[in-house]
Amino acid sequence: MHESFRTALDLGPEERIRFLLEPRWIGYARAKLILDDMAALMRMPKVPRMRNMLVVGDSNNGKTKIIERFMELHGEGYVSEDSHSIRPVIIAESPPSADEKGLYVSILSQFWSPYKKNGTVTELRYDAISRLRLCHAEILIIDEIHSLLVGPSAKLRAVMNTIKMLCNELRIPIVCVGTRDAVRVLHSDPQHASRFDVYSLPLWKLDPEFQTLLAGFESVLPLKKPSGLASPEIATLLYDISEGNLGDLHRLLIECSKVAIQSGQECITREIVASKVWVKPTKGIREVQP
Repeated sequence: MHESFRTALDLGPEERIRFLLEPRWIGYARAKLILDDMAALMRMPKVPRMRNMLVVGDSNNGKTKIIERFMELHGEGYVSEDSHSIRPVIIAESPPSADEKGLYVSILSQFWSPYKKNGTVTELRYDAISRLRLCHAEILIIDEIHSLLVGPSAKLRAVMNTIKMLCNELRIPIVCVGTRDAVRVLHSDPQHASRFDVYSLPLWKLDPEFQTLLAGFESVLPLKKPSGLASPEIATLLYDISEGNLGDLHRLLIECSKVAIQSGQECITREIVASKVWVKPTKGIREVQP
């Protein structure tokens, strides 16, 4: 276990299981690339046509975790010398369907002050732009952008024009995040496609990089004995069950670690992985056997 977390080994079984469930960052090359390029966007000079980014990937494959990590690294707010609240990173969630007003409401809800929920689109637009300016936002992140595909194409174009307007008006980069279907959002207008660089989070392959990822996971598991997750035999089994999906792999390792702690084995064995009741997902659905 990594030395930063070894004190967890002194906890009791229940406390160690709770430790398992706490959010923890496991870095890997693709995530680092995205994080570094998002930080580079923040540092770019303000120009009329800012570069934007679209991050896409399968459901439960680490997209939201990357956003949260970016917020940890670059989004801490503070109060300036003239007593203004500064928030360099604003994360909003796309409305559940293509709706310009819904997007403004989502942005405004990220601020700690009331706003006119029933205001007109024009009023909400002015309010959102004003608050983003006042907090000196340097980047706007919109999660679940694939939700815009729900609704008429005319409304989709209207929302994408709103995103373009916010980028032009504020001269800040905008990062959109969603499933692979989100690429279709850019097809609503060639202008939108030309503004966004697309970064994909593919499913993992069974290769040395996947084994390195497993070693990273093992370094934060509160088990008293080494499991050798990166060994070819166990790595192959974990890959076959998770099918290369990062979130499913994480969940599987947590469940196996619980068994290892509760049984007193203190390591994840091939037998624990092979006999785990948490079975391989089918079309994104995890079936738990009795």
